[in-house]
Amino acid sequence: MNKISKKKKIFLVVDILLIALLVFIDQFTKHLAVVHLQDKPPIKLINGVLELNFLKNNGAAFGMLQNQKGFFVMVAFLILVIIAYVLFRLPDDKRYTPMQILLVVIASGAAGNLIDRLTHDYVVDFIYFVLINFPIFNVADIYVTVSTFVFVILFLFYYKESDFSFLSFRQQNKFREFK
Repeated sequence: MNKISKKKKIFLVVDILLIALLVFIDQFTKHLAVVHLQDKPPIKLINGVLELNFLKNNGAAFGMLQNQKGFFVMVAFLILVIIAYVLFRLPDDKRYTPMQILLVVIASGAAGNLIDRLTHDYVVDFIYFVLINFPIFNVADIYVTVSTFVFVILFLFYYKESDFSFLSFRQQNKFREFK
C-alpha cells in the first residue's frame, strides 16, 4: 500500500479547510437571503440589471427536473466522491495546483447545494440578472459554473491526456506487478 507523503497530507487538509470555508460562505449568503429576502420584494442592486430575489428551487437551472431531490442528492454525492478520489490521487506537483483549486471549488458548490436539498428539500437561490432574464442562482452555483468553465479551458489548452495518467487503474495495477 502506498504511503501518503507529509506534503500530500497537508494538501488534503488544506483542501478540506478550503471546502469548509467556501461552503460556510455559501450557506451564510443563503441564510442572509432567507432572513432578508424571503416573502419580501426584490432588492434592486442595479436597476434593470441585477437584483436579489428569493427563490425556493426544487429543480435545476432553467426549472428543469423539478422535485427530483433523490436524483440531485445522488448526483451531488457521486460528484463529491469522484472529486475526493481525484484529489487523493492528484500528484503534489505545481502543474496540478489549478486543477486542485478548481476541484475544491466545484466540491464546495456541490456540497453547498447538497446541504440545502438535505435540510430544506430545495435550494435557496437569490441572485437574479434581470437584464438577460437569467435563472435565479446562488453562490454555490457560481462556484460550480465558473470552476467547471475554467476546468474545461485548462483541459483543452493546458493539460494533456498524459497529465491524467495518475487516474488510470491500468497503471496502478502495472505498478503493483513490479513491486
